[in-house]
Amino acid sequence: MARSIITGIDIGTHQIKVVVASGEERNEKGFPKILGIGVAESRGLRHGYILSPQDVALSIKQAVSEAEKRSGMKIKKAFVAIGGVGLGGVTSTSSIIISRADSEITDLDMKKVQDQCEKDLPPGLILNKKIINSIPLHYKLDGKIALGKPEGMKASKFEIKMLYVTCLEHHLNDIIQSVEEAGISVQDVVAAPIASSFVTLSKSQKMAGCVLVNIGAETVSIAVFENNTPVSIEVLPIGSTDITNDIALGLKVPLEEAEQIKIGAITGSSYPRKKLEEIISARLSDVFELIENHLKKIGRNGLLPAGIVIVGGGAGLSGIEELAKNALRLPSRIGLVHLGIQDKQSFRDSTWSIAYGLCVLGAHTEEEVPIDTSAQFFIKMWKGALNWIKQFLP
Repeated sequence: MARSIITGIDIGTHQIKVVVASGEERNEKGFPKILGIGVAESRGLRHGYILSPQDVALSIKQAVSEAEKRSGMKIKKAFVAIGGVGLGGVTSTSSIIISRADSEITDLDMKKVQDQCEKDLPPGLILNKKIINSIPLHYKLDGKIALGKPEGMKASKFEIKMLYVTCLEHHLNDIIQSVEEAGISVQDVVAAPIASSFVTLSKSQKMAGCVLVNIGAETVSIAVFENNTPVSIEVLPIGSTDITNDIALGLKVPLEEAEQIKIGAITGSSYPRKKLEEIISARLSDVFELIENHLKKIGRNGLLPAGIVIVGGGAGLSGIEELAKNALRLPSRIGLVHLGIQDKQSFRDSTWSIAYGLCVLGAHTEEEVPIDTSAQFFIKMWKGALNWIKQFLP
């Protein structure tokens, strides 16, 4: 009997990461056991979106080949993360009048109010975009917040507030095309910040309120959680590559050397340490200022008890936790993902959170078993290449 596997593919601007996990075995946290990983340098991407599907497909093939070699498994299908500057979230609120004589809310009313909410989205906000996740934020019955599922309750007016996670439609099509050109069937496409949250945030953090920040090579993604549900998603066109460029200019060194200095691979007295810290601090301050502006926009600045959790390649920069704490006036920590891999020593690296999170989601989706991913999903068929929409239930 063939061994069941779940595969997650994270297509980043700097690297493409592939995680292969077991469909049956679990680790001590109840997550799928990792069988192998693969990584390759990304080609054909800019700020997270695809410029050349053919080049991206070649990079995916390379990463998949390495993952197949390490896991000893053939990869035929995968869950894929989508990010980039075209990813974002739009909220919408709508209401309907309950039609039943006894005022009881039925499944038909649930579908009707959700459909109405999507219809009420401003056309300008979703122009050239595709909705990939529809997430109910809360329900109201006659103006009062409903606790739990509203089916079976009674009211005359039924209101819903939804978060729609959207991405550029052509970017979504390019992602699917690139993966399929690499010989992999796409099972589902998931917003990268949501995928990452499954392995970097606890249920208590999501309940209390926190912001997950992924500092990538050319983008910074922000996902804000409250009451166990994502309430906002945003992607900023800035990343750790900008820090590398600033170091190269400030210290008058080649880009390659600047990158090594940034990650701490080059140490010594060949460059002024104080100036380096000032360069990194200045750029990170810009990043946290943009994050603070976003939190102000959604009314959450200084109001997230679980604070900020930082992941991604930029999370390893010296002093980043303290800078985040001071800039956002929130508790701050680095999110680490434990990877126990059979063919190499276990290690912790938050840059794998998206690919591994896809495997966790895949296990929940395929097996429909309770995994502590701090979210519940139900899936329905789509027309077209994607076929599924996942929805968080409050």
